[in-house]
Amino acid sequence: MPDLSPLVTLMSIPSPSQGVWHLGPVPIRAYALCIIAGIVFAIWLGERRWVARGGRAGEVSDLAIWAVPFGLVGGRLYHVITDWHLYFGDGQNPVTALYVWRGGLGIWGAIALGIVGVWIGARVQGIKLLPLLDALAPGVLVAQALGRWGNWFNQELYGRPTDLPWGLEIDPQIGDGVRNQFGPDVLFHPTFLYECLWNLAAFAVLIWLDRRYRLGHGRVAALYVMLYTAGRGWIEYLRIDDVQMNDVLGLRLNVWTSIVLFVLAAAFYAWSARRHPGREEVVRTRPVDDEDTDEAKAEERAEEKARDEKPAASDDERADQQETAGPTA
Repeated sequence: MPDLSPLVTLMSIPSPSQGVWHLGPVPIRAYALCIIAGIVFAIWLGERRWVARGGRAGEVSDLAIWAVPFGLVGGRLYHVITDWHLYFGDGQNPVTALYVWRGGLGIWGAIALGIVGVWIGARVQGIKLLPLLDALAPGVLVAQALGRWGNWFNQELYGRPTDLPWGLEIDPQIGDGVRNQFGPDVLFHPTFLYECLWNLAAFAVLIWLDRRYRLGHGRVAALYVMLYTAGRGWIEYLRIDDVQMNDVLGLRLNVWTSIVLFVLAAAFYAWSARRHPGREEVVRTRPVDDEDTDEAKAEERAEEKARDEKPAASDDERADQQETAGPTA
């Protein structure tokens, strides 16, 4: 590794000195805050897009009750399955597989089981899945961009050494077996930043394409997969973190996953464009009348109860009312 120039040293990206703060006995973890911020944004934007597509306000928030837990479980399962040696075997504690706050969420598992959660919630509410996924997809890209900053705070998932001005500083004392292979002054590719910027750019492209061509029938979601995997493939190739499936036919497992998903998404996009051009006009599997909502029914029952409980007017009161009203035409 060549000596770093003053310019490189000046422009390098420092890593945070800590990723956990304590509010009394309660630990506040930056990784968790980044994930939560991404989820909140995805729900907010997804709600707006869903209402614009013909959905009802509040439905995306209701669906999040299904999608978020499923996504977290799926993300953790994928990570543990593909890197099981970190949690099982000699000298490992299997209980640590549950320590999500330490990092370790596989996006592929999170998206896969997250969609299962969305599908369950959509069936309960009588919503079509594909237009719903089209509404949610752009927000998920921003959520992933925000979530990557959790890796920065944890000083993890960085790339190979570099002498570029924006190299990332990683503390040699973090106890990372990969980091210990290099000298204390070595900088690394900030892959967390690359993926964040890529996802934000993909978000802008996706929003523009959707507005320009009024995409529907799952094509926004397909483009999301294509754009994300196109970036994840080359970014993953830069990473040097220790993963169990680091060499699958010459590539890391996540690179192969990106390639396969890109091809499948492209095939689906082509099929959808040919089979279902345009955008859906109906986004529900069954109609929903505002008068049939629980809230409207509750108000109707309250009014009926008030009418039933109102005492009947006496004969004298009815006579007074008729005199006050005067003759009718």
